[in-house]
Parts: sequence; C-alpha cells; structure tokens
Amino acid sequence: MAPNDKIAVTLIPGDGIGPECIESARRIIDAAGAGIEWEVCEAGESVFKKGIPSGVPKETIDSIHRTRCVFKGPLGTPVGYGEKSANVTLRKLFETFANVRPVREMPGVPTPYSGRGIDLVVVRENVEDLYAGIEHMQTPGVAQCLKLISRKGSEKVIRLAFELARAEGRRSVACATKSNIMKLTEGTFKRTFERVAQEYPDIQAWHVIVDNCAHQLVKKPEQFDVIVTTNMNGDILSDLTSALIGGLGFAPSANLGNEVAIFEAVHGTAPKYAGKNVINPTAVIMSGILMLRYLGKFEAATLVENALLVTLEEGKYRTGDVVGYDSGLAATTTQYTDAIIANLGKVPQRTPVRQYKPLSIPRLPSDPVMVRPSSRRVVGVDIFIESPLLPAELGPSLEQLTEGTALKLKMVSNRGTQVYPDKGTIIDCVDHYRCRFIARDPAADLRDEDLYQLIERVATAHRWVHIEKLQEFDGEPGFTKAQGED
Repeated sequence: MAPNDKIAVTLIPGDGIGPECIESARRIIDAAGAGIEWEVCEAGESVFKKGIPSGVPKETIDSIHRTRCVFKGPLGTPVGYGEKSANVTLRKLFETFANVRPVREMPGVPTPYSGRGIDLVVVRENVEDLYAGIEHMQTPGVAQCLKLISRKGSEKVIRLAFELARAEGRRSVACATKSNIMKLTEGTFKRTFERVAQEYPDIQAWHVIVDNCAHQLVKKPEQFDVIVTTNMNGDILSDLTSALIGGLGFAPSANLGNEVAIFEAVHGTAPKYAGKNVINPTAVIMSGILMLRYLGKFEAATLVENALLVTLEEGKYRTGDVVGYDSGLAATTTQYTDAIIANLGKVPQRTPVRQYKPLSIPRLPSDPVMVRPSSRRVVGVDIFIESPLLPAELGPSLEQLTEGTALKLKMVSNRGTQVYPDKGTIIDCVDHYRCRFIARDPAADLRDEDLYQLIERVATAHRWVHIEKLQEFDGEPGFTKAQGED
C-alpha cells in the first residue's frame, strides 16, 4: 500500500504499561498490512509535569483535529499536580458521546463462566450524568454533585446502541437505569429508550433496573446482547462484565463521537509492571481491532482478531495475569506479540467469529433545544439553606419571614426527606435544608421579582446557598417530591 493510501491516526503511548501495550498492538497492526500512518503524540503524566493542567498539549489536540482518530494507552493522573483526568478531558473535548465496551469469552482464559458463551457489549453514555463533574460544597459538611441527563445525550447513545446491534447481528438491547428512584434524570433516559426502540422493530428492546442488571450479569450473563445505560451505571457495569471473562486485561473500549473516535483499553497504567515486559497487551490489541473496523479496514481487523484467537486457543503463550506471574509459565509481552504476528492468516478452530458490518453513528440536529413545550410556568421555588436550627425552629421562622409574599412554605426536607411540617419521622438532620415554597395562587405564573422578594426576606435571617425554580412544562411538574411529601 502506497504511503498516500494510509490513514493517519493519532497515537498516544500513555503512561506506565501504556507504551509496551501500544507498541505490541502497533507491531501487530502494521504486520497485518492495515495501512496506518501513526502520528505519535503526548498526553498524561509527562504533560502534567510540564505544567499543562489539562494533561493534553496543543500539539496533541491539533493532531486529533487532523486525524479524527486516536489510539492510546492508559494515562495517569498524578496526585498533587494536574487537574482533571487527561482521559476524561480527551473524551469531553471531542464529544465522544458513547463508550463501547465489548466482552466475550476468550479461549484459553479460564474463568468461573467458561463455556457459558458470554458475548455482550455495554454501551455507556460518555459525557454527562455525574461525570459532568459539577460539584459544590453547599455547607462545610454537605457536598453536592449535579446529575445532568439530557434528552439529546440520551438519544444519541441509545440510537448508537441499536445501530451497533444491527451492525454486529445482535438480537436485543437492554436499557439499564435507576429510574424507579431518579424519575426525572434516569427516567428521561428510560423514556427516550422506549421511544427510540419503536424505530428498531427488528431488535428486541427491554428495560431492567440497574441493580437487577448487575445481579443478572452475575447470575446469567449470557442472556445479554447489548446493554445501554447512563454514564455512572455504565462505568460500574462495564467493569463487572470484564471480570466475567478474565479481567481488565481483556477489556477493550471505543469512545465514539460524530467527529472523533478514541480507542483505548479499559485498564489503568499499572506502574508496578511498567518496563518489565510482562504485561498483557490483549485489551489494547482488541481496542486496535475496534479501531480498524471503525476505519473501514474490516479485512485487517479480521486478520488481527483471528490471529489473537488462534494464539489463545493454542495456549502456548499466555501472560502472567492468566497463568500467574511467578508460575514459570508466563510468556513475556514480546513473546506473546511475536506469536500473534506469526499466526496472522490463520483461523481459530474452536472460537466463533462474529461477522461485522459498518456501524452507522447517529447524528442529531445541532440545535441545543431538543424539547419545546407548548406551555410552561413557574409555580414555586426550592431554596437550599445552611442552618444549625432544628426543623421545628426553622419552619416557623420561614413562615413568619415570608408572610405577605406571593409564595408560602410548603415543606422543608433534609437529605430528601420531609422534616417540616412534622410527619412523625425520626431523622438525624444535617445543616442543609431544602425549603419548598409554592405560589399562594395555584394558577399563578410567578415572576422573577416574586422570587427575589422571597429570597431577600429569607436572607435576613438565614444563609441561603442555592435555589431551584419549580416549573411546569405542558402542565406536568418538572420537579419531584421529597420522601413523605404529599
């Protein structure tokens, strides 16, 4: 293949064991004649040490803008310097909205689930949810993290999950949420799934509460084909699934967006093994296979996947994480890599190989507004207050302060449970209260001036830290009740 026929890819070796794993995968991909031109760039610890807080230098960002495809090793986030994780920074900078993590039973890798035919994919929303990282100390002893779930973010990753099922010939997509508790955030994800699923009648669609999903993955993992879920749920479930098939050494991932894709193993930098030529590069190699398919190089991807499976079937070269580092049977990283290269062109005899089609990545309109209600109104406000008072003192104080305003106190909650008016509960309160005020006129559409007056009155006696408007959209409340609130 001529050099001008090659596809450019940004290559980030990474930290710790990253460079050894990346070198193994690069050697195999090059030996398969994949036609990749590598642009080697930096990110992670070495960049933090140069005083770049993001861990991602401009030269790397410029390369990614050119290539639109990244193949990377794990990146470390040092303690004491640097800021956000460079891994998360890369995913967010380029809106790689879906994290795709396939797991399958691997030949020659014994687990308690061997012979069960595990072959599933977790598709995780990759940008929002708690990973938006919007946190505040609301009082010196109470922290808050905002869980942001958007209709657009949900729809993009859910559509991708159904498209992936079609591309890989899979039969079902399960949606895992905690919508029984978080009815607006996780509920948005569930409702979006149910709506989108109607457009894919060839794929079985079903919903499962996320804790039951974890239970079922341990009990009967072979029932799952594709699982689509929110960011935090997906982080936990995908690590669980990798443990079913031998651990993080066999867990690849793809971070997919409309403009850029990033391919990396799930595991970390494992610095204690760095430079010893003992690490298992399989997860990075498999991430490289995902990358080749993304680039449309299906023949090269099949060559590499088959050679990897043949090597594992033969069982002659297995790394220390499989057979034990001190067993005397462990192959070095180099030996394992050389064996895979030697097996290029061979076909596995006992391991089924899935047929893949090109994946269609959904693209939604760029308009930030995804939902336009026909009517909306402000019906109240939640004022979050830092106070050392007990509910029996705080409630009457707020009622007295807000007499004559357009709003009245409905209830006070502490950590999500109503504590005023007293309902006979036994609550160990902290100094962080949500005080819910609603319009005295049930038909009113409150003005900002009404809220300003209320806050000004409250502030004369109490320290307020946060407010949330209570809104109705198309007649439906855009807020939930506290535990025990009528």
